[in-house]
Amino acid sequence: MSSLPYLDPTLPTEQRVADLVGRMTLPEKVGQMLQLTARDGVRHLVEEFHVGSILHGSPERVREAADLAGRTRLGIPLLVAEDCIHGHSFWTGATIFPTQLGMAATWDAALIEQVARITAVEVAATGVHWTFSPVLCIARDLRWGRVSETFGEDPFLIGEFASAMVRGYQGGGLDDPTAILACAKHFAGYSETQGGRDASEADISRRKLRSWFLPPFERVAREGCRTFMLGYQSMDGVPVTVNDWLLNEVLRGEWDYRGTLVTDWDNVGRMVWEQHIFPDFTAASAAAVKAGNDMVMTTPDFFDGAQDAVAKGLLEESDLDAAVTRILTLKFELGLFENPRHPDAARQAEVIGIAAHAEVNLEVARRSLVLLRNDGTLPLAGGLTAGPDGRAATDGPARTIAIVGPNADDPHTQLGDWAGASGQAEWLPDGHPREMITTVLDGLREIAPDGWTVTHARGADIVVTGPDPEGEFFPDGQPRPDVALPAAVDEALIAAAVADASRADYVVAVVGDRIELVGEYRSTATLELVGGQVALLDALAATGKPLIVVLLSSKPLVLPPSALNAAAIVYAANPGMRGGRAVAELLLGLIEPTGRLPISFARHAGQQPTYYNQVRGQHGHRYADLTQAPAFAFGQGLSYTTVEYSGLRVLTPTVGTSDTVRAQVQLRNTGARPAVETVQVYVSDTVTSVTWAEQELKAYRQVTVAPGETCLVELEVPVSACSIVDARGARVVEPGEFELRVGPSSRVEDLQRAGFTVVV
Repeated sequence: MSSLPYLDPTLPTEQRVADLVGRMTLPEKVGQMLQLTARDGVRHLVEEFHVGSILHGSPERVREAADLAGRTRLGIPLLVAEDCIHGHSFWTGATIFPTQLGMAATWDAALIEQVARITAVEVAATGVHWTFSPVLCIARDLRWGRVSETFGEDPFLIGEFASAMVRGYQGGGLDDPTAILACAKHFAGYSETQGGRDASEADISRRKLRSWFLPPFERVAREGCRTFMLGYQSMDGVPVTVNDWLLNEVLRGEWDYRGTLVTDWDNVGRMVWEQHIFPDFTAASAAAVKAGNDMVMTTPDFFDGAQDAVAKGLLEESDLDAAVTRILTLKFELGLFENPRHPDAARQAEVIGIAAHAEVNLEVARRSLVLLRNDGTLPLAGGLTAGPDGRAATDGPARTIAIVGPNADDPHTQLGDWAGASGQAEWLPDGHPREMITTVLDGLREIAPDGWTVTHARGADIVVTGPDPEGEFFPDGQPRPDVALPAAVDEALIAAAVADASRADYVVAVVGDRIELVGEYRSTATLELVGGQVALLDALAATGKPLIVVLLSSKPLVLPPSALNAAAIVYAANPGMRGGRAVAELLLGLIEPTGRLPISFARHAGQQPTYYNQVRGQHGHRYADLTQAPAFAFGQGLSYTTVEYSGLRVLTPTVGTSDTVRAQVQLRNTGARPAVETVQVYVSDTVTSVTWAEQELKAYRQVTVAPGETCLVELEVPVSACSIVDARGARVVEPGEFELRVGPSSRVEDLQRAGFTVVV
């Protein structure tokens, strides 16, 4: 058998693939296009379905499946896939980073690339070859349950960070033994929901897709992301799974994408049992193949459906060959026929959860924290220094900090969705080892100065859960998650928290949401703090003690007046394993707050969607009963000092479409602490042939400014980036007057302005 051409590593990949495809039976080809869950065992998947890939496999089943595949007739190795979204999320002891939304708050693509590189190194040691990450969806409606998986609301920023993650995952090339396949998802427009409801019809035009939703995907497609995952939703009545315009005219055609497409969970089946556009699995399978899908995720009926479609003449066997070729090409380029990359216990001990990875994790967590309000209470005691033992040190009097709130000591919420106890991995029912996670309470107890007192009271509950009244299972047999109901206000819990607060010098309230309110199938009708949290905050504010609110949540939530008027507000978007340490360091002044919002905060759920780059033309700028201004805007974030902007000057006042706009702005640190300032560059095309966004982020720079320092920051924007999508659907740069807007956030009052002209 070793003399067969497909087993000869000296031959070109194309020749090896062609030889192998020619030896495969129809069931083997159909099976190669199947990716099935390993939750219920793997032997039948390999021996009966001839699967090309498995996902959600426990460590034991990954090894078993690989061994079984090696003993099949052709010995085709499996692609093992997992949702390693922000770390090797379902491996005990792996490094779990902040969620994508938290990463995005760093505004640091190089740091995000490190996250993906570390994740790939840890993942590769466990026999997994493919991660379903990064997410390129644009967060629009905050009620949507998957906001935490996104990089926020801006297409440019999403493209920057997604590209960084793809580079980190795929390393120097697929032949790198630490490389894993990246997967750009969910292609495309999935997040443009109706009422925030997950996987609903996306009411979105092709021009709107080209304007904002497609550019991040086009960027990673052209930069070499090897796989794309298709969204659940339909657009204009056509599910993405069979959307010929999107998959073939745009992706495969205009972009010349040669990578591999994978459906999302049971997309092919959903066209039968949920979307009702095909009468049976035979018709649905034929349509999915003809549309260009390669890997069909978790639709076991595709196995018989595709074969039946061939028998009935709806498909030719050769119609499967393009998909099978793309899948096998990945396996050959990964080198799996020579080295199946089985789990390696020795390698795991060397790389998983090691100290160097934990340090990067801590740095990402630090950089992800966004200070939204501060009346001078932070940093506590005016800012402390680190002692030789790692604790904060001070010569001042001992203080008491009352830590209250349901998320102050909740390790699961700190990790967020797609990690440990979030429900996707049955082999981790209790989540990751508690000792590996530093909660906010842990962090303050760990590093508060000797002699300081840290008390803790839960103060409120968020939700209670119970069975879904519609039944235990969805129509496809998947278990329905429990429904979450707001917990009742518990006066005893509040009284205990108020008693602690009354005796304290500072009160830190850690509030937010919980995993039961986050993720697929878990969009929320409200954005308010649920359960007893508002009553708790109101009671704490009434004590008159300095109140610091830490919002530890999957997405921006609507804050009550007692929080909005607190002494300080810190947003910590599911900050990962080391997040509690990072929050403690920020509160005590051991680090500087550097995070900036990648997403806007609403004042009310009725403001949805809330995002900064709104299209011009609506009547007025407020509701009759409420301002349209967000509570906190895209790009906002405070430092423990003040940086003043002045003297914006465009050095190239007249430019052509192939030129670069160059500008300068002056920064001055007027305070006593250093700042890492994120200088944001927006462009406004003052008159456009079609309605367009008032302004769009086109560049940014992070600059360290020492206390008292003045520095001149050089800025560049390619004129090609100053484009719109015209009425014909073409992306063009129109000649005319433009405005460069530079400042610390997207808020109009924060921006310096200077004009330039584009000529043709």
